[in-house]
Amino acid sequence: MGAGGGARGVLRRLRGANGPGVRVSLVGAGPGALDLLTLRARDRLLEADAVVYDRLVAPEVIALAPASAERFDVGKGPGDSHRQAFINELLVELSARHERVVRLKGGDPFIFGRGAEEVEVLRARGVEVEIVPGLSSLLSAPALAGIALTTRGVSRRVALVSAVGEGGEPTPVGDLATHVDTLVVAMGSGRRREIAEELRAAGLELETPVASVEWASWPDQRVRWGTLEELGDWTGRAPAVLVVGDVARGVEGARE
Repeated sequence: MGAGGGARGVLRRLRGANGPGVRVSLVGAGPGALDLLTLRARDRLLEADAVVYDRLVAPEVIALAPASAERFDVGKGPGDSHRQAFINELLVELSARHERVVRLKGGDPFIFGRGAEEVEVLRARGVEVEIVPGLSSLLSAPALAGIALTTRGVSRRVALVSAVGEGGEPTPVGDLATHVDTLVVAMGSGRRREIAEELRAAGLELETPVASVEWASWPDQRVRWGTLEELGDWTGRAPAVLVVGDVARGVEGARE
């Protein structure tokens, strides 16, 4: 590449690029919508030589990368799960071949995104890594539905939890719910009935307000409102974020 790397080299210098020695940028893509992407995330994609992205990243976001950039879909979907070890090795290999590698994750890479594991592997192999935070779906999905997770006199304690733990094992949520005012649950679409039973067993009232935000910020976003008594009978599509607590009661006018 010529001195400065041409137009892309100029852009990198003007924007500060990724910092000295950085090879991989771990970028949060937010909940989905292109206009909810951060400016820094956009800039990293515009400069990318290779992009490794997950299933829940909108095509419009991926399209920001140059046409010449290599693209790798490593998303985990039904019947198609790439081992994390494969993704780690792919990032290491790409960092040896390219100046700017973007690892693109839905939401925020450090909130139930396994981002810390990838950073640990890369740094252990001598690869410089930059973290570009994104809007976590656990926070932005409720906001997009009009739900304020903290409200004076209603909710001052909020817990974020994934319904699925290591190896796909279910994560208990009942005990946690008794210590907070609002519970926000990710990856709970397939466990709605179990979650409802756990929360009832923990002592939550049947009338406890519940909301489910599906595909937040995407064109087919859907919000369901109800109570803990109804939660177990709900059906819907992943990804969805569940909100349990009185904060869901404050948006009656928005109910479908």
